Amino acid sequence: MAFVTRQFVRSMSSSSSASAAAKKILIKHVTVIGGGLMGAGIAQVAAATGHTVVLVDQTEDILAKSKKGIEDSLKRMAKKKFTENPKAGDEFVEKTMSCLSTSTDAASVVHSTDLVVEAIVENLKLKNELFQRLDKFAAEHTIFASNTSSLQITSIANATTRQDRFGGLHFFNPVPMMKLVEVIKTPMTSQKTFESLVDFCKTLGKHPVSCKDTPGFIVNRLLVPYLIEAIRLHERGDASKEDIDTAMKLGAGYPMGPFELLDYVGLDTTKFILDGWHEMDPQNPLFQPSPSMNNLVAQKKLGKKTGEGFYKYK
Repeated sequence: MAFVTRQFVRSMSSSSSASAAAKKILIKHVTVIGGGLMGAGIAQVAAATGHTVVLVDQTEDILAKSKKGIEDSLKRMAKKKFTENPKAGDEFVEKTMSCLSTSTDAASVVHSTDLVVEAIVENLKLKNELFQRLDKFAAEHTIFASNTSSLQITSIANATTRQDRFGGLHFFNPVPMMKLVEVIKTPMTSQKTFESLVDFCKTLGKHPVSCKDTPGFIVNRLLVPYLIEAIRLHERGDASKEDIDTAMKLGAGYPMGPFELLDYVGLDTTKFILDGWHEMDPQNPLFQPSPSMNNLVAQKKLGKKTGEGFYKYK
């Protein structure tokens, strides 16, 4: 009897797993909205793993630069990966680029796509307008995903009628090199959608981690308060920024100190994230504004990209 019961349970379990797998969307066609650094990186890794990819942006000039950037990146990768066989490297670049096309009209290409990944500017109104429009043209099975690092996925999904087919895919820069992807499941995201997104990340050769739709998800939720606390430590006069950076590199084994990292990321970017969180939860002590960072941003001293932030750069 025990044997029969075990066989029955195994059979039911196997049948249930097969049924669940059958329901998932196998993502083959991908549309990436936004030809900037993140969007181009996502398009590159998707094309390099055999997906049919359409990269969308507002002008042909932007797309031409994006496409050239992708091709240059692939050539650098091929040079390292196929050192002994340059011909195979050339074939890899050619094959990947053949999987990639571009368009300035998102509505005309989403009708045949399995997944739309948005990687435009961090502006809720613009994201809502984009997804609200694409919702009318995309196929019923199409999954929508945002690469936002600071906005709530739920607030973006609510602009559409497919909240159950909407999730977050937060890639990290540079996308071709960074293995991590945060897969964000809102209270409305279906299990089918979530599993389809996880599977997609795995096909890209990435390591997906799951997180609920909480401010900053995992990495930024831990990283940004750490960076801001480093600034507060300096603002109080407890330690110099140089010593704080040295302490975290030598004591915690971090590759960069917090002030070096702030300048690398961009003080405007960190301020934008913190301001958004503060607006959502004004009483949270972790989300309180930083006077010294706000002052530097007001002076357009944003970090390495402007030549000066917490440090000066030649």
